[in-house]
Amino acid sequence: MAKLTIPELKSRKGRGSLVMLTAYDYPTAKLAAEAGVDVLLVGDSLGMVVLGYDSTVPVTLEEVLHHTKAARRGAPGVHLVADLPFLADATPERALAAAERLVKEGGADSVKLEGAKLEAVRVLVAAGVPVLGHVGLTPQTASSLGGYKVQGKTPEAAERLLADALALADAGVWGVVLEMVPAPLAALVTERLSVPTVGIGAGAATDGQVLVFHDLIGVFDRFKPKFVRRYLEGGALIREAIAAYAADVRSGAFPADEHGFAMDESALEGLYGKES
Repeated sequence: MAKLTIPELKSRKGRGSLVMLTAYDYPTAKLAAEAGVDVLLVGDSLGMVVLGYDSTVPVTLEEVLHHTKAARRGAPGVHLVADLPFLADATPERALAAAERLVKEGGADSVKLEGAKLEAVRVLVAAGVPVLGHVGLTPQTASSLGGYKVQGKTPEAAERLLADALALADAGVWGVVLEMVPAPLAALVTERLSVPTVGIGAGAATDGQVLVFHDLIGVFDRFKPKFVRRYLEGGALIREAIAAYAADVRSGAFPADEHGFAMDESALEGLYGKES
């Protein structure tokens, strides 16, 4: 599968077929690429589902960079987006410095930033860095939004969300993630935008969908967002496998003869009886 270019990603507008999934390491990215995912996202969600933080706020640029490198090695032929972590895009200059590392060192094809940080977007795009926008629930600033709640439910909030999405498109993003946005509003935003929308908890009318890998396969169990469909109860399967391994070790069933290596035991003859 050839890596999707920015014009090709934009051409998915109106088709509802863009498939995005998070990936934070080599094996996950490799499996996702083999399964035909269009875009991989090294989201700062890694802080919660991989590193065990309580939110995405503690995630550092070095951590995103580390995981971006691993995902890139696993999926060299898939368009790879890396998140700018909290405060890395506080100013356009900081955003550009962070993006430079993610693209040049990490191998990212695009970067994603949360909210309508228009000047940062313009600076990145002018420098040749493709940008994916993100409006609605923005996890990095969830506390200021009142928690992990649906966004855009009042007339004022809906108008503001639409205006932010339109402004991001005008600033040069190639697409916009809509997170936890009511389906009718997401449909309206998708209709009004000239660039693709990627929904997560935003209904079926967006131009694509994104899920967190660990939610999709059921290995993150601290909470389950309403918008998640688990395609595998991976956590239960993994626990069963580990429990079976532990039981086999304790019973002596593992390792068996076929798991070991033989040798000519005459090579040991001179060792018997020798003191260590």
